[in-house]
Amino acid sequence: MTIRVLIVDDSAVMCELLAHIIQRQPDMEVVGLAGNPLIAREKIKALNPDVVTLDVEMPHMDGITFLEKLMRLRPTPVVMISALTEANAVATMRALELGAIDYVTKPAGVIQADISEFSREVGDKIRFAAKLKSRVVRGDPVHAKNAGPITFARPPLATSQCLICIGASTGGIDAIKQILVQMPAECPPIVIVQHLPDLFTRAFAQRMNNLCTISVKEAEQNEKLQVGYAYVAPGHSHVTLTRSGARYLIQLNQDPPYNRHRPSVDVLFNSVAKFADASTVGILLTGMGQDGAAGLLAMKRAGAFTIAQDEESCVVFGMPRSAIEKGAAAKVLPLQSMPTEIFSYLHSLA
Repeated sequence: MTIRVLIVDDSAVMCELLAHIIQRQPDMEVVGLAGNPLIAREKIKALNPDVVTLDVEMPHMDGITFLEKLMRLRPTPVVMISALTEANAVATMRALELGAIDYVTKPAGVIQADISEFSREVGDKIRFAAKLKSRVVRGDPVHAKNAGPITFARPPLATSQCLICIGASTGGIDAIKQILVQMPAECPPIVIVQHLPDLFTRAFAQRMNNLCTISVKEAEQNEKLQVGYAYVAPGHSHVTLTRSGARYLIQLNQDPPYNRHRPSVDVLFNSVAKFADASTVGILLTGMGQDGAAGLLAMKRAGAFTIAQDEESCVVFGMPRSAIEKGAAAKVLPLQSMPTEIFSYLHSLA
């Protein structure tokens, strides 16, 4: 079945680029272009597209306001197209909460830039959005509602020597949120690699900090991990861990992308494997590709407790599937079961 796409963007250059990318996909067609949300509203009614690509900044009505109205009045799968600015990063996080399926960041120079990665991402994320159309149209939540922190009959095992590491890509923003909002205040330190560009990682960390009982922040060089904190790898750097006595220290570097990503999940997991033992937990969540699979296996071989997200609860099963096929996951779990499973395991160590 051909995926019918409406492009909503006030930039003629970006509309032309997106139309070119989409028309080259064998399973897609562009059914219309709209330069602002007012035109888009009429075209959505007339054309009933399968997926809408939506710019964040537009005249007459910004993309976030339009998205909120669209999801209330005529739910439609939406992929946000966002420029790399701090304001757009914050707006994009808000768009995902309002029901957008995912987002793609615009290349810095549309004409000069190598847009092959942008093209691949646009095609892949439109396909994922189209697969969720029936859920969106029914009004079913694509992103899960926030749960509260889990409670325990006895306090969780929480020391700076325990460690939880999480890696994710496509679909991971919401998946990570569902884990973090359930973390109790005295949980072990958590280190996160989510494939996001610079500025977006800061916005993501700030948003999670506002939603969670624990403190969530962007990781900094030489920072000591603390109980009750989660540290998000910045979009410009790989994050690795070293030890100083009993304490973990964060190290950042700008080495070349690994598995096409910086930050890379494998880079984090492989660094942790050097120190991992039974008090270490590694979690690989939804995402395209195989980043994190080899690192999760290294952690498992070092004695860590390793978890991969199951296919049903993933937006994209690529990274977890690769880990499972390598034998890297001690357990394969649905997202909603992970917080309780983690602390049941940590309690067993006490």
